[in-house]
Amino acid sequence: MRLAPTLALLLTTTLGACASRTADVRAIWVTRWDYRTQDDVERIVRNCADAGFNTVLFQVRGNGTAFYRSTLEPWAEELGGADPGFDPLAVACAAADRRGVSLQAWVNVMPGWTGPKKPRDPKQLYNRRPEWFWHDAQGRRQPLVHRVGGKSRGWYVSVNPCWAEVRAYLVEVFREIVRGYDIDALHLDYIRFPNEPVLPGERIPDYPRDAHTLALYRAETGLAPDDDRAAWDRWRTEQVNRLVAEIRAMVREEKPSVALTAAVGTNRQRSLTHHRDARTWVRRGDVDAVFPMNYRRTLADFQTGLDAWTPAPGSARVVPGLSIRSDRSTEDAITLARDQIDAAIAANRAFAVFAYRDLFPTDGRATKSDARRTALRDALVPHVQRAAE
Repeated sequence: MRLAPTLALLLTTTLGACASRTADVRAIWVTRWDYRTQDDVERIVRNCADAGFNTVLFQVRGNGTAFYRSTLEPWAEELGGADPGFDPLAVACAAADRRGVSLQAWVNVMPGWTGPKKPRDPKQLYNRRPEWFWHDAQGRRQPLVHRVGGKSRGWYVSVNPCWAEVRAYLVEVFREIVRGYDIDALHLDYIRFPNEPVLPGERIPDYPRDAHTLALYRAETGLAPDDDRAAWDRWRTEQVNRLVAEIRAMVREEKPSVALTAAVGTNRQRSLTHHRDARTWVRRGDVDAVFPMNYRRTLADFQTGLDAWTPAPGSARVVPGLSIRSDRSTEDAITLARDQIDAAIAANRAFAVFAYRDLFPTDGRATKSDARRTALRDALVPHVQRAAE
């Protein structure tokens, strides 16, 4: 266990604004598409450490499949749906331990599958537990492919956290990670209803409207959803809150030294439309740190996102996230990223960069983005390294 970075995450929670350029938490998200081999994983951790990052958010669950040896979920389709001959999470933990880097296991919580076709593996949740997924008022299952006009796009289909059985299953999935791996934190993403339109002009049904969920709601409130829409929204939000509290209880039971962190939004009202009430999690002490996904196109908008979480409504650490993906010129993207890192450090002495693949190549193939990636890396890595001094 890499105690020093974890203690920095947990103990430096209320420092407030600071003119220092030093950042206690210098994090980076590594997606599940960034690695395929053991060498990939070891190189990723080495690159992150050499670049000055002290926290790696390493994705190991995307849509009901695993990038670690699981007894509950099948191997990820990105790994061929079979044991790749190594355990990515175990390799990442060992590599992080050698380099003194804090390793957070990043998991997508609600998504149960994605893609234009259903999974081939009969043991995958989409096939094994169809009743656990979202259904509309007509009993139709959330579609794998969304179509508006002549356009189509696949998107996540999600499990239903209103069911106690679903929440219990997810807790056990994450228990397997916490119990079995030397992680510093469990990092929750998509800990919300992914109910946003997938295509412009699309209207998303008011999920979930299956009979079991409606019966649960009526038993607790005496209402139907359309009797009081605000009450229906609050109840669905509370089901997500229950799940977070149940995950928190499991982590404390299994390994109290492991932190629980979450990727959250910067606009409270918009977050509540997705039934993500992160401020309640912070006030209740359910999470040790929040990573606001402050992916803004201007420094002024980024500052607005910082202000939304400064100060935090409780003792949780705030680690502002910023995206270096941009349609701006490379020079403008570099300037904006530097300014956002500095603003995050000034407000919270912490930042998290999305994402690894925008700074480092993830395979050996030449791409059109290589020159831009190299320029971003050459400009931003020294900036990150100075933030460690």
